Amino acid sequence: MDILVLYYSRSGNVGKMAQLIARGIDEVNGASARIRTVPAVSTVCEAQEDNIPNDGPPYATLDDLKECEGLALGSPTRFGNMAAPLKYFLDSTGSLWLSGALAGKPASVFTSTASMHGGQETTLLSMIIPLLHQGMVISGIPYSETDLSHTRSGGTPYGASHFAGDDSRLPISDEEQRLCHALGKRLASISLKLGSS
Repeated sequence: MDILVLYYSRSGNVGKMAQLIARGIDEVNGASARIRTVPAVSTVCEAQEDNIPNDGPPYATLDDLKECEGLALGSPTRFGNMAAPLKYFLDSTGSLWLSGALAGKPASVFTSTASMHGGQETTLLSMIIPLLHQGMVISGIPYSETDLSHTRSGGTPYGASHFAGDDSRLPISDEEQRLCHALGKRLASISLKLGSS
């Protein structure tokens, strides 16, 4: 069962979180992570990215969304909102909404911010909104994950988060790593349960 880990990352932190979430997914028997990204959005309307990125995972297609049994969606924070490239991709999913292709599938979200109060939770909520419109079942991180109560960096019940610092160079803390891992395992477990019902 494929679980799609779809993200946009500018400085690499969201990409590292995606890898941690994918490891959690892959640890659940019967689940497999499929990692995809989206291209940057150009300020020049005629400019286009190559179809294949120079490095990292392939760019996502609508088929990746149709074929997955669950979705982990990640973005850096942009003024308390998801980054434009991810929003641009989500805006192209109208055909999936019309057909109900994502309805009933579980989804989770994750983010990275430059400042501790830089909009982690509002960014996660901004990513949840289009997923609810698609009919997806949202899964966060429960407080049974004790790192939520003790972290001095990122981590929210809405999804995994990372405090990267002003220069985006702070490493992902031990607590943040465990919460990413836990989010991946939880998403995979819920996907398997919903997929079998």
